[in-house]
Amino acid sequence: MKIKITGIGSYIPEKKISNTDFSEHVFLNEDGSPFAYPNEVVINKFKGITGIEKRRYAEDKYTASDLAFFASQKAIENAGIDPETLDYIIFAHNFGDVKFGTSQSDIIPSLATRVKHQLQIKNPKCVAYDILFGCPGWIEGVLQANAFIKSGMAKKCLVIGGETLSRVVDAHDRDSMIYSDGAGASVIEASDDETGMLSYESATYAAEEANFLYFGKSYNPDLDPDTKYIKMYGRKIYEFALSQVPAAMKSCLDQSGLGIDDVKKILIHQANEKMDEAIIHRFYKLYGQTPPKDIMPMSIHELGNSSVATVPTLFDLLIRGQIEDQEIHKGDVLIFASVGAGMNINAFVYRY
Repeated sequence: MKIKITGIGSYIPEKKISNTDFSEHVFLNEDGSPFAYPNEVVINKFKGITGIEKRRYAEDKYTASDLAFFASQKAIENAGIDPETLDYIIFAHNFGDVKFGTSQSDIIPSLATRVKHQLQIKNPKCVAYDILFGCPGWIEGVLQANAFIKSGMAKKCLVIGGETLSRVVDAHDRDSMIYSDGAGASVIEASDDETGMLSYESATYAAEEANFLYFGKSYNPDLDPDTKYIKMYGRKIYEFALSQVPAAMKSCLDQSGLGIDDVKKILIHQANEKMDEAIIHRFYKLYGQTPPKDIMPMSIHELGNSSVATVPTLFDLLIRGQIEDQEIHKGDVLIFASVGAGMNINAFVYRY
């Protein structure tokens, strides 16, 4: 028995923020000093590295659990199931519900519970809980659903990734341009045919890597130092990802019994275009090959990095034919992979 994604949905906020919207920002170095060059240079360098031209921010009236609810409705409708038959709702996020104009996280009750409430599910045996696993949270939720279903503890699970990173960024940190908001949701069920998950990998590196992503004070020394924002050591993350992610993907693919030539698409966390390209090239190099054209669908150019939401949103867009020059067909083999705060890495091989 395998598990498969029987329903998928995403919510992409309507508020579009382009790179030019950052032209008047006051970007500062970590020590609070101003940059030695104008914002136009900062933005052009940023686009050249990350590939990001635009990103989406949640409408002011919505929180992460609202976005997740909208995505979940679509996934449930896509699966054609009665939500009352769900055994688990697993919600991956990192910062809880952060209301617009505030920086305080609200996670009581859990965001999964809030989604269950909004879906009006009455069944008390539908267990709702959150997981904190950095950007790879949605994939980890799918792996947990896999365990629940294979053990006989569940038949149907709703796995969500949702975040409003725009509300936890330091406006004086140029890295703030990376982050965006969104949600993706999936219904997971057992599969008795040849489709579904074939193998998986998951790991946490916390010796030297635990604090590569962290919560820190603003680069603006005039702001309250007790108010924290998402921060990262970008170079260390880049080097870690290039060192560890391709190896994890190879281990996962080798476990599946399939070869590199069987892989049709790789859906990787939309963190940074150059980093993702480097990961894919290094992965194929492990097999003595170069990546085929169009092996890696991308959404980061228009949507930015919405953390746990990027991979399920990418899958939803791909299935619906919303990514230019990209399509998948029944029986295609996909690799899902992610890396993020922890530092965590995970992946799974999937036959569509």
